Amino acid sequence: MKKKFFATVLSAALMATMLAGCQNSSSTNTTAATTADQAQTEASKVVETAKDAADLSDASIAVFYYTYSDTYISSVRTALDEKLSALGVNYQNYDSNSNQTTQNEQIDTAISTGATMLIVNIVTSGSVDASQAIIDKASAAGIPVLFFNRALASDEEEASVLGSYDKCAFVGTDAPEAGHMQGSMIGDYLLANYDAVDLNGDGVISYAMFMGQLGNVEAIYRTQYAVEDANAKLVAAGKPELQYFDSSNTDCYQVDQDGNWSATAANNYMTTNLSQYNKENGNMIEIVICNNDGMAEGVISALNDKGYNLGTTDCVTIPVFGVDATDAAKQLIGDGKMTGTIKQDAVGMAECIAFLAENAASGKDMMDGTSSYNVSKDIANKIYIPYGSYTGE
Repeated sequence: MKKKFFATVLSAALMATMLAGCQNSSSTNTTAATTADQAQTEASKVVETAKDAADLSDASIAVFYYTYSDTYISSVRTALDEKLSALGVNYQNYDSNSNQTTQNEQIDTAISTGATMLIVNIVTSGSVDASQAIIDKASAAGIPVLFFNRALASDEEEASVLGSYDKCAFVGTDAPEAGHMQGSMIGDYLLANYDAVDLNGDGVISYAMFMGQLGNVEAIYRTQYAVEDANAKLVAAGKPELQYFDSSNTDCYQVDQDGNWSATAANNYMTTNLSQYNKENGNMIEIVICNNDGMAEGVISALNDKGYNLGTTDCVTIPVFGVDATDAAKQLIGDGKMTGTIKQDAVGMAECIAFLAENAASGKDMMDGTSSYNVSKDIANKIYIPYGSYTGE
């Protein structure tokens, strides 16, 4: 359809040029020439617009998600589907199901079947080997590759990886920011509600921490700074630091061993924890910190099963904090079952990805026109989507 449109517009443009050359003989040659030049200029503009439209229709974008089961990633996928459809490009989604080998094979298939661009939510976050292998595949095919959400390498190695190919970019978040914001939120909440949270009245707040994935940069920083920054506020106010509920666990976190940041993993852990650590035994976990909202949901489900966090005034509510501000988490906060979360903007991320994809489909550099975004001061082809706090207010 767009190719027919291009042909029609081209014919119209040529006709406009011809008509411009057929001026009344009484007109001066200069006027006729000027009019012809103007017509030719306008015709060229229309032709270029038609070319751009045709280029977008010819785009074939392959989008790879580390797993469809991640609640936040599902939100990005829904928003990105809408944005890519609005652009008029052809696209195909792939569920890598938390398996890097599967994702690599999917990428090979997409390239062999004519993909003109790769958009990748990498499975093995933080792995130079995994990210560089994908970049090398894109480079060999001569097509752009855009990574998003999950870090490609350590902070020290990221610039080298992203700089290894001139048709490569990354859209994500400033990994430490979520941890700092969550820690600040927790610290403020505890200082405003300390006695109510301290269920056994021993003057110390006992906490549980649920980590989404070992080796994941975002998980590492969220786990670290959520506690460190909350402790800094507590100590500054003359309060003791948070105390991990299980003194035998020197890691001071429980991690999803499958790396899926899943509600199921957090629910299983919390259910087991509550069999030993509860209000009746006087050692109740008094606050729960989760790397994402999915894990927070799993924790709240386990608490609900034991009669906690039911959203009523006659039951004990254990403060639970997450990251992402998913619709489910917002509902839990609105129902009084969850305390707060850090918004990771799924729609904002999808809009940025689509903008860079449009650039690539139009034959531009992916980073063209991105000055309004928060571009890393150290890595020219990396964009940060900012976080925000959400407590339902």
